[in-house]
Amino acid sequence: MLRAVLSVRECDRVVSQHPATYVGEQFPKLVNGPEPADDFAILSFRPDETTSSSKWRSGYYRLDSDLTKLNEALMALSR
Repeated sequence: MLRAVLSVRECDRVVSQHPATYVGEQFPKLVNGPEPADDFAILSFRPDETTSSSKWRSGYYRLDSDLTKLNEALMALSR
């Protein structure tokens, strides 16, 4: 399990390499959303973390990515 707290700018950088699909305001079940992937991550935005001018909506996003590559992208943020 990976866990990270990111700024909106950091989310933008990660999602530029690992596209995210909005899956709704409820935490997704494994059977919801696009075809299941071997690896995936969930990105969450609370209502107070988004604005009307933001491209992000409150709720959950699914990143169907290789977790090793996603972890590398997260580690690159700290450099």
